[in-house]
Amino acid sequence: MFQPTIKPVEARALVAQGAQLVDVRSPHEYQRNALPGSINIPLPIIQQAFKQLDKKSPVLLYCNSGQRSGMAKRLLEACGFALVHNLGPYFELDEGK
Repeated sequence: MFQPTIKPVEARALVAQGAQLVDVRSPHEYQRNALPGSINIPLPIIQQAFKQLDKKSPVLLYCNSGQRSGMAKRLLEACGFALVHNLGPYFELDEGK
């Protein structure tokens, strides 16, 4: 079962401070309903997108359920990213909790 690594209010604060908000869903899913300010790096190509991301800045990952963002978190951490958070379902960040 998905367990968020930070609360939505903390995630919003990090985004306001310049954290990287990454949607790891498919391009089709992203086009339908992405969070404002997010970039789309689908899970299957997350390892190819390391040049797009700053290892020194927090990375906040989300998807539909938390499963893909959890896998992306583990991949990024294995590649030296220290500040990575799995936000899980995209709608929870947008709800104002």
